[in-house]
Amino acid sequence: MFIYNFKVNGSKIFKYFFTGIVLLIIVILIFVSIRIFVGAKNNRNISSCMPQNHISIISAKNYTNVLKTVHENVDNYIDMKIQFTGYIYRVLDLTDTQFILARDMIISSDHKYVIVGFLCEYEKAQNFSNETWVELTGKITKGNYHGDMPIIKVTDIKTVDKPNEEYVYPPDDSYIPTSDIL
Repeated sequence: MFIYNFKVNGSKIFKYFFTGIVLLIIVILIFVSIRIFVGAKNNRNISSCMPQNHISIISAKNYTNVLKTVHENVDNYIDMKIQFTGYIYRVLDLTDTQFILARDMIISSDHKYVIVGFLCEYEKAQNFSNETWVELTGKITKGNYHGDMPIIKVTDIKTVDKPNEEYVYPPDDSYIPTSDIL
């Protein structure tokens, strides 16, 4: 049986261990700081190079959140280009160039719904009959229809089939509106 006797100076080991930990923390902080500043610089470059014709696509999942946000903060979204799908809906006091691009929003568990949508203007709006499903691209403007509200100036419109996600749901509380991104 062999017995080895090592003499270990505890205070020296603690000093080396503590110094090593401090150096490791400093290296990590430097690395993280560099990543943050380089990332911020790259983000600025990307946003400045973003094409002016960027189009935000509205889906069935975020439709009512976007609709609510744009109606509440119309000034923040003027000139933003959006693309979304809905059906043509008209009410009696609209002009020949106006329609509502609508979706049915479920409001109860027994599938009761209300019609929600954006007011749109298009010179050839009369070419589309009520309840025709379309996909449109347009620019948000501020107009007056029973008060200030967003009006979509249609730049492109085409007939499409009824989507699988025909219904939308009320806005949720988790949606955080921004003026930069829908």
